[in-house]
Amino acid sequence: MLLSDKYPFLTNYFTEALTVSGRALPQSILFYGNDCSAQFTLATEIARLLNCKADKSDACECLNCKWIREGAHPAVLTISRLDNKPEDDESKTVISIKQSLMIKEMLVSASEFHRVFIFCDRDDEGNICGLNPLNFQAETSNSLLKIIEEPQPGVTFVFLTRYIDDVLPTIISRSQCFFVPSKEVVNYDYSCISGVFDNYLDFERKDVFDVSQKLQDLSKNVSVGEILNGIQNYILALLKSNPRQTVLIKHVEAVENSKRQAKLGMRPANIFDDLCLKLIR
Repeated sequence: MLLSDKYPFLTNYFTEALTVSGRALPQSILFYGNDCSAQFTLATEIARLLNCKADKSDACECLNCKWIREGAHPAVLTISRLDNKPEDDESKTVISIKQSLMIKEMLVSASEFHRVFIFCDRDDEGNICGLNPLNFQAETSNSLLKIIEEPQPGVTFVFLTRYIDDVLPTIISRSQCFFVPSKEVVNYDYSCISGVFDNYLDFERKDVFDVSQKLQDLSKNVSVGEILNGIQNYILALLKSNPRQTVLIKHVEAVENSKRQAKLGMRPANIFDDLCLKLIR
């Protein structure tokens, strides 16, 4: 399926911004939503439209379009904790200040291309993931503000994240933000927490630490990551059936924070206590 068929509004918006006289493409764009891979595809398509030297069609085979499809264009760079690191940059968990300085140095010289910097994260398997306060920290975000606020002609910044609040407010305020809906068929499997955490909305405040203990006991046989995925899938399934119950969005974000805590090596007891205090009211 063509990108224009999957995301007609977004593709039409950006195509018109590039082709209709009087409309301007925002020079800083923030995509948010669960499907970061789709966001990345949209970002690279924008880069292709900006650099295409032919008819900008989906099937264009000009050199720039070929380079961008192959991920080899010299002016279209993915900036993540793993991509496009300076040689002396030994950081592996964050987008670093050195990467910010690298971008600033690149912008000193002119380019025949439209330069596009796509900021995102990758998991251990190399899949595209979203920015968050851990991998895109305030120090690096702030170091980019001037070039985002006063961008040179022919430069576009694109930021990818699951939750808009996971990006520094100063980046959000300088960007045009677009929600990218997920087109993937999601299997909301929460069987691992069945009987322990399903129906959590019916729990009472006095149940918090009892439920937390049950989750801790469950973690003796099931990994903490799998339990958290099960809880998140359960909440997402509820959200799909109750889209107006916006508190569930906050609950999904709370579980996402618990996943970050798990990656940082926090004790399961602390993770589950904190999560249950946030979800059980």
